[in-house]
Amino acid sequence: MAANGESQKTEVSRHQEVGHKSLLQSDALYQYILETSVYPREPESMKELRELTAKHPWNIMTTSADEGQFLNMILKLINAKNTMEIGVYTGYSLLATALALPEDGKILAMDINRENYELGLPVIQKAGVAHKIEFREGPALPVLDQMILDEKNHGSYDFIFVDADKDNYLNYHKRLIDLIKIGGLIGYDNTLWNGSVVAPPDAPLRKYVRYYRDFVLELNKALAADPRIEICMLPVGDGITLCRRIS
Repeated sequence: MAANGESQKTEVSRHQEVGHKSLLQSDALYQYILETSVYPREPESMKELRELTAKHPWNIMTTSADEGQFLNMILKLINAKNTMEIGVYTGYSLLATALALPEDGKILAMDINRENYELGLPVIQKAGVAHKIEFREGPALPVLDQMILDEKNHGSYDFIFVDADKDNYLNYHKRLIDLIKIGGLIGYDNTLWNGSVVAPPDAPLRKYVRYYRDFVLELNKALAADPRIEICMLPVGDGITLCRRIS
């Protein structure tokens, strides 16, 4: 009995190390999902970019493969054409989006680090979808503020994906709600934040996890109370909350 308990403890401990990629209680179950339905259907370009990103020292920042598949499906289901992405990193989720959009689809992609984006750019170019992307380097908030001044931008986006600085998620939401169309979707990534949203105050958390947790909790509370949207929080990747604008 003790040996079994020790085994479970080891499993939990090991799982916490990959918790950023999956909130499932079993690494084996997550691996089953990847190997059964994600990897066999993953486009070759996305596989190449995923493997390239895995070698980067900040690879924990990347979108998980199952979430990339989910985003690709959602974009096709809503027939998205004009989209935005805040937080790009090497572009895995960006590539998932670009592959899902029609030939004349557009993505406004913003990130403070062009170097990371250019790491994945050759893969995106080889996939034949780079023409769909307008990349802007720098903070997104000033760009959004400028966009809001022009009323033709209001309600002009079908889908917006946010995977950036968690301490600004609420600031993004205040602006994006005007830019997304009625019936359009905003996806906020990391809304379960490594499972820390339910961790006790004395839980042993990594420094960056503890720092951003309160911002994630604040966002989740605000989204749940926002009458302008319908929401669905899903335990995909590190948690993603979909917000459908209704007014």
